[in-house]
Amino acid sequence: MADSEEPLSGGNTSTGVTRVGNTVRKPSGPHTPAVHALLRHLHAVGFDRVPRALGIDDDGREVLSFVSGVTVHPDHNELLDSPHALTEVGRMIRRFHDASAEFVPPDDAQWQVWTPDVGADLVVHHDLAAWNLVADSQAGWGLIDWDTAAPGTRLWDLAYAAHSLVPLSASPEWSRSDAAERLRVLIDAYDLDESDRRSLVALLPERTRAMYRLLAEGAATQTAPWATLWADGHGEVWGRNTAYIEARTAEWLAALIDS
Repeated sequence: MADSEEPLSGGNTSTGVTRVGNTVRKPSGPHTPAVHALLRHLHAVGFDRVPRALGIDDDGREVLSFVSGVTVHPDHNELLDSPHALTEVGRMIRRFHDASAEFVPPDDAQWQVWTPDVGADLVVHHDLAAWNLVADSQAGWGLIDWDTAAPGTRLWDLAYAAHSLVPLSASPEWSRSDAAERLRVLIDAYDLDESDRRSLVALLPERTRAMYRLLAEGAATQTAPWATLWADGHGEVWGRNTAYIEARTAEWLAALIDS
């Protein structure tokens, strides 16, 4: 008997994602071959807590291996509470970036690009967030949802991760009094030098502002899924978070630079 399909939820921008046995099926697109090439490279160099690219099924969907564990957001955010957990995740992000830096994209690579051109020194995830972070008590941390992987920079990727994982949030539900200390833990684990720490602090509000603009432009042009997210209030959240982060630049800088 063929395995039944179990719809998977949790993302804001993906529909039609199902689990079939130990595989995940997702709508494919022009970006899929390049993303699969990246995933194959990551496995080849030992960064294996990511989906394995298994090809295209008879319905034209991409087939990926299922990454075991629980997704941190929205139901298991407490898994990131400890400095130890944040340290492990920061080190994992560094390992991913170092592994990706060795990747040579196919000559005909196409990518989904949703954010401004900020330069590129490697292929990054572009959505390093708690909703794409998987925790398994035996296998450790993993990263899923690679559809937005594309050329970018370490700091651009890391700024987005900091926003979600610390988190750097204006919302009373998510705001933390120890945000600066947690930012230091994450960046220490990634092992940024002082020059890059200063650059990261300047980039933190720019990364969240880019998301606000993406949703605002999507709302203006009625482009899915951004128009729906804007109508649901996500744009307002990104705007408030940008203002919160920008107003505390000195606090972030002191946490990352001062001993």
